[in-house]
Amino acid sequence: MLKQRIITALLLIPLPVAAVWFGEPWFTSLVAIFGVLAVFEFYRLGNTAKVSPVTYLGLIFTLLFIISRNPDLLSRLETSLDPALITPLLLASAIVLTLAGALLRRRKEGSIVGWAWTMAGILYVGWLFGHVVELRGLADGRNWIFFVLLATIASDTMAFFIGSAIGRHKLAPQISPNKTWEGAIAGVTGAAVFGLLFVPTKLFGLNNAIHIQGFNYGEAIILGVLVSVFGQLGDLTESLLKRNAKVKDSGTLFPGHGGVLDRLDSIIFAGVVVYYFAVLYKGLG
Repeated sequence: MLKQRIITALLLIPLPVAAVWFGEPWFTSLVAIFGVLAVFEFYRLGNTAKVSPVTYLGLIFTLLFIISRNPDLLSRLETSLDPALITPLLLASAIVLTLAGALLRRRKEGSIVGWAWTMAGILYVGWLFGHVVELRGLADGRNWIFFVLLATIASDTMAFFIGSAIGRHKLAPQISPNKTWEGAIAGVTGAAVFGLLFVPTKLFGLNNAIHIQGFNYGEAIILGVLVSVFGQLGDLTESLLKRNAKVKDSGTLFPGHGGVLDRLDSIIFAGVVVYYFAVLYKGLG
């Protein structure tokens, strides 16, 4: 199983790295594809849990929420629509149309629950994951995204290996029995340490391609800790969803890793944290 996980991870790395590096339109396109696949898995979890979401509308609005954060698209819309109105307009449309879709079904039993699950998927994947698209458009956006990815990978890797080796105290046994406090602390430490790589202008005598302008060591440690904490919270959130649906993985697209949502659960929350750190604390908005 571990060998399969490593092979799959190595095969998955080049595509997102290339999309992050080269930017638009590749990055938004990749995020949109992954987002739609992830929310589809989310709705399939709902069906497994005997909930009937309005899947087709959920997929459409998830896609719209993600691509609406693209800076190039927003600049083109400025002549005909205030960009500040796009998110409220999408939210209002999603609420009304998905509710109408639920109410128009022949089977009325569970319609409101199905509508709530539909909106949850749109907000959870579409709105939250859409933050990384806007993050990529900020100053040093490429490296802010790499911070999200590297800190999350470091957190997950350290938590897995240390938790497997010495983990004794259960973190959330009713949600994810294999996670331990030892692993969680190791994950926080790993993310904080790897976050330091984004501070110096040179690494090993070479120009540091992932250097973030105006980023200091204290900020790197704090942000690394936040990414790990919220990333693990995202992981536990998805584990709770799977436990309610009584399934092990959200999907089977990635052998040894489960589905798309299994791979994005930490990144979704981590991306939001880094975005608001960059916008609110560093003033890059």
